[in-house]
Amino acid sequence: MHSAKVVTSVQMREVEARSEKAGVPASTLMENAGLAVAQRVRHHLGPLVGVPIVVLVGPGNNGGDGLVAARRLHGWGASVLVYVCRDRREADPQLASTADLDLTILHRSRDQDCHALRAVLESAHLVVDAVFGAGRIRPISGEIGEVFQALAEVRAARPELRLLAVDVPSGLDADTGAVDSATVPADVTVTLGCPKMGLFAFPGANAAGLLETVDIGLPTGVSSGVAVELMGPDWAREALPDRPLGAHKGSFGRTLVVAGSQAYVGAAALAAAAATRVGAGLVTLAVPESLRDAIASRVVEPTFILLPESAPGVVSSDAAETIVERLPNFDAMLVGCGLGQAPETRGLVETLLCSGHELPPTVVDADGLNALAMMGSPGGEWWTKLPSAVLTPHPGEMARLTGVDTGAVQRDRIELAREAAAGWNKVVVLKGAYTAVARPTRGVMLSPFANPGLASAGTGDVLAGAVAGLLSHGLGLADAAALGVYVHGLAGQRVRDRLGEMGMVASDLLEALPLAIRELREGSDGRGTD
Repeated sequence: MHSAKVVTSVQMREVEARSEKAGVPASTLMENAGLAVAQRVRHHLGPLVGVPIVVLVGPGNNGGDGLVAARRLHGWGASVLVYVCRDRREADPQLASTADLDLTILHRSRDQDCHALRAVLESAHLVVDAVFGAGRIRPISGEIGEVFQALAEVRAARPELRLLAVDVPSGLDADTGAVDSATVPADVTVTLGCPKMGLFAFPGANAAGLLETVDIGLPTGVSSGVAVELMGPDWAREALPDRPLGAHKGSFGRTLVVAGSQAYVGAAALAAAAATRVGAGLVTLAVPESLRDAIASRVVEPTFILLPESAPGVVSSDAAETIVERLPNFDAMLVGCGLGQAPETRGLVETLLCSGHELPPTVVDADGLNALAMMGSPGGEWWTKLPSAVLTPHPGEMARLTGVDTGAVQRDRIELAREAAAGWNKVVVLKGAYTAVARPTRGVMLSPFANPGLASAGTGDVLAGAVAGLLSHGLGLADAAALGVYVHGLAGQRVRDRLGEMGMVASDLLEALPLAIRELREGSDGRGTD
């Protein structure tokens, strides 16, 4: 299945070295990169004849990519000005080839206080930032710092001036996502060949804007040792389960959702509806018996298992027995959405999940995770009692499960998810912008989606239900988790396209889930690697 590898700066240098050994030299990669950047500029701006574009060129390979892009844009009719931010080496073939063309080249070393740069920025439609790429880790200062100060000031006065960064925005640490104080945030970042790790970490992800990955002709297999991948539409399309013409509801599995409490009726309804919307054949809700009417008024497709209560909306201590005797009837199970944190509820989770019962493929979310975290001391060995499962924590729940603070989770999301998956021997879905799906032995897959519209109550219940519904089709734990994340993210994008990112609610995703799946099947999704 096709997906792009997400690399550190060291890994990217290794990939390029392997490319050289495979017969594709750095000069070819640079020509391909510059062409790809120019194509993305044309994609965003449309017809280029007469359009004023400024290309900021640095001293290294990133600047070389920018010079190739400048020549291509000039050839397509754009009015291109190249601004060399620091003098490049003598006998530079890229600069020499550009100088042979009828376009303007200005040098920072001859531009007192960036006066000429400011003048051209006043009329430009787009700036291409090809100053520093993935290898830059020193602070931006001196004459180049003044270039970025001028750019920032003009953009503040002219917000319509767009900025496209080549590979990474200059000053963004490609490994950690740290951002130099001089960095000017891009509207679009065109990352080359392999996306860089720092583009998926904050604050770097904010500085990158819309992230687009382009093919630069790397030979097949040169990134095979990289353990982090970016989900793409080709991969997701291949992962989708089949829907044979002669199928019946039993063909697509039976999903059990153990969810709901007096305060969180909607969580149960959202999770069950999501499982049906990704195609589960039959969904059954196991809920406290007093909640049935309230939930049935919201979602009509599921059947019910009514659980005994110790108080209205709170399960009793023997509710687990009611569920366990029905488990052989189900192909997948979801535990936790809106269950609450009453002592009886924690007892239900512990008895159901960690008492040696044979479980169908299982997703544990929300209060199911909170119950696990409370089994013994923080960091206690609850995972040795829980069979193979998908865990879907948000950063706060991940902090409780690991015994660290939420800030530590957010600072190193990918590595923490990878370590947790390996240590617990579970699939870990660490939710958030660019959700990470960590698999115990197969590395990490990253969602290509970052959508602030999903930061509202209930969207996590929809994700958990989608993963459980896909599990009931017979997908493996890791594939169902990653595909659920991708489809959920794509559905969120389409709701965002329609409604905007403020005011989206979880139930908006439900109708968008099957539309996202149809879009994938028809091959019309353009996110991820392109």
